[in-house]
Amino acid sequence: MRFPRVKEVVAREGEVIVTERGRPAYVLRSYTPNHAPAVEKVDYLARLKAHQPHPLSARASRALDEANRGDR
Repeated sequence: MRFPRVKEVVAREGEVIVTERGRPAYVLRSYTPNHAPAVEKVDYLARLKAHQPHPLSARASRALDEANRGDR
C-alpha cells in the first residue's frame, strides 16, 4: 500500500475522515466486498428423471435409433 500510516489508522479506528479546509470531504473505510447470495446447486439427475422417469427398453432404444437414421 502506498500510504501505510493511513492503513494503520483505518485498521485501528475503522474509518478516516479526510477534510478540505476543515470540512469533511471523504470517508476512508476498509473495503468489504459484497458477496452474492449462494445459488442452489441444480440436481441434474432429478431433472432428467422428470423428463424420462423410466429408461427405454432395449427394443424401444433400437427402434428409436432406426427411426432417427432414416434412409442412410
